[in-house]
Amino acid sequence: MALDKFRIDGKTALVTGGSRGIGLAIVKIFVEAGANVVITGRTCTDAVKDLLEGHRVRVAWIAGDVRDRETPGRLVSAALERFGRLDILVNNAGVADNGNFDEFDDQRLNFILDTNLVAPFRIAREAIRPMLRQAGGTILNIGSISADVANKPQLQVAYNSSKAAIHQMTKVMAFEYAARNIRVNALAPGYVISDMTEGGIANREWSTVWTENTPMGRFAQPEEMATCALFLCSDAASYVTGAVLTADGGYTTH
Repeated sequence: MALDKFRIDGKTALVTGGSRGIGLAIVKIFVEAGANVVITGRTCTDAVKDLLEGHRVRVAWIAGDVRDRETPGRLVSAALERFGRLDILVNNAGVADNGNFDEFDDQRLNFILDTNLVAPFRIAREAIRPMLRQAGGTILNIGSISADVANKPQLQVAYNSSKAAIHQMTKVMAFEYAARNIRVNALAPGYVISDMTEGGIANREWSTVWTENTPMGRFAQPEEMATCALFLCSDAASYVTGAVLTADGGYTTH
């Protein structure tokens, strides 16, 4: 059956930033699709606790900050110890900050780049090693439409730059590992209702501009990103690698 290709039964996925927002939605749909899931984040939310209670055998929680140097090895080791393999990595954890370019200090710059670029690089580098031993795997990096546009009215050059780098990292990784049966893709969401965007959505000046510039005229739900993630990480996308799937309600069409 064609729909069976969207199942990921028995596969093990590691999802960073999986305790809320898009990450949590991805975790939930992966569990529904049959995967074992290792969730990591800085805070174990009530939603994660519910998942742990309802799926004790297939869901694990590892607290951690993706910027810490020991985190990548600790996460991958935990996945291998608990489930014996690692088939899918979703690099979802990320942060955003706004401000004028000439006023953006090094501390804020480093925080964004360390979280949005350096951490995903290092976690993918660690995760790809067992995938090579298994002769296969899938990596999904969460990028953004901000990699391709100058957002308005907020100014966020550091965030945009970090996501542009993630898109390029995705393409180069895909090229390097395609022959080793490892697919690497990126998902580029538009404006999604989440903790990251709640401040901007509450700001009528900003949110009005965002929806007016989105042809579909609304914000996305995290679940709408999760279904895209499931496709890219499943055998339904078996011939897809090096792609950036944009899911933005048409924002980048003009």
